[in-house]
Amino acid sequence: MRAICVAALQLVIASFIATLAQSASAQETAKGLLAIQARSQGYVCDSPVSAKRDKKHSGPDAAIWVLRCENNSYRMRLVPDMAARVQRLN
Repeated sequence: MRAICVAALQLVIASFIATLAQSASAQETAKGLLAIQARSQGYVCDSPVSAKRDKKHSGPDAAIWVLRCENNSYRMRLVPDMAARVQRLN
């Protein structure tokens, strides 16, 4: 049951983030949702600072975001119906 809930959350987050515009309020929403996704996959992001979409590397089937947290930064690849691929940045 928990796996179904996590999968549903991931789908909702990926779908929502993929459609966000680049406005200030959208950026606030994106960083909060990306932080939730990162934490659900075991990464530490208690205080998200910013989230920026990497338009150059994003495509029609996957959105690439850089999430900056208080102590860590992550590159996140979001694909609908899949867990995010998270890479910790130095």
